Amino acid sequence: MKAIPAKPDPLIRPVMPELDSIRGLAITAVLLLHGFYWQYSSFHFNGAAGLFMNVTQAGWLGVNLFFVLSGFLITGILVDSKQKPHYFSRFYTRRALRILPAYYLLLILLAVLHQASASFLGLSFFYLANVTSLFGVAADYGPLWSLAVEEHYYILWPAVVYKVTLKYLAIVTIGLCVLIPALRAIFFRLGYTAGLGWYTWFVADGLATGSLLAIFLRTWASRRKATILCGTLLVAGSVSAFIGRPFGILTRERLVGAAFQGTIIDLLFAGFLLLVLLLGTSAYRSYVNSPTLQFLGYISYGLYLIHLLIFRLYDRLCRQLWPALKPTPDRFSLIVLRFFLAAGAAVCLSYLSRKYYEERFLKLKDRFAGGKVAELTMASRSKDGNLPEKASA
Repeated sequence: MKAIPAKPDPLIRPVMPELDSIRGLAITAVLLLHGFYWQYSSFHFNGAAGLFMNVTQAGWLGVNLFFVLSGFLITGILVDSKQKPHYFSRFYTRRALRILPAYYLLLILLAVLHQASASFLGLSFFYLANVTSLFGVAADYGPLWSLAVEEHYYILWPAVVYKVTLKYLAIVTIGLCVLIPALRAIFFRLGYTAGLGWYTWFVADGLATGSLLAIFLRTWASRRKATILCGTLLVAGSVSAFIGRPFGILTRERLVGAAFQGTIIDLLFAGFLLLVLLLGTSAYRSYVNSPTLQFLGYISYGLYLIHLLIFRLYDRLCRQLWPALKPTPDRFSLIVLRFFLAAGAAVCLSYLSRKYYEERFLKLKDRFAGGKVAELTMASRSKDGNLPEKASA
């Protein structure tokens, strides 16, 4: 007798392990960026080394992927818990227990190791790391800017979700997806380009895109419609990038790119997220459930926080103790060695932090959500799962 194919799982489930693979992919991109191109783009290598160095330049897209994923997860959590008691206190308490312990520990480390100014740390304490230039303060530790964007979203978005119906919430998110690119275009046209890539009001459309996807999957979408939307987003993003290339869409140095590059990236990542969900609930789930990527997704929040600090400490040790290991323009192998040693140390420390420090606070979340059953309803936790809680739920 011919076997009956198993029915696909629902796209939205209490646990969506494939999304940890997305986190792992995003944090890997950021690691490669900071380990190679971001630090050594002035070095000119030929052949495979030069090609690899240029490829790692695209690692900044990992942050955009985190934004779309965060918008999707957090909006899903808020919508699903809207009718439950203590809506606000539950959400904010859980967010605080997930985010703040590791975040403030990092600020302490940056202060003790003299890796950031007191002014920068003071602003970062209140999640203002992405607007320090408005206060005349240098941004001393890059990864914190995107965490600030997400924290602003966490603070404001729950009230919006609570006040409006899903229909009007969809209208609000569509409005943000349209308004923010227009705002970027206006400010670029006026000659104001500072902050277009990191001020919250210029980059929140990535979060809004993820939010719209979460609303779509809870209201209008069947699996067939989700498949059609997935293909539409991927094709629309790819075609727009191709058509817009002669007009500067691939850079932010011209009006079209400054305004709409982020929009195209968000479309592609929304389509990619849908694709992963579709595959992760089908017979092809093994393709999007990579143990390595899921492990990196599991530690992605701590890894995002600490990796740049570890790269800096490695460089300091090389200058003071092992100058022969300091990368030079003619020794690509030393850059590779730096990456594996420093990134490896960052991974180990992030795992220890997650298992023996962050988990202590994560366990307290049960008390504010009615125990283990409620804990499982927090979408997309494969092992409890942010830019990592930067991008995690």
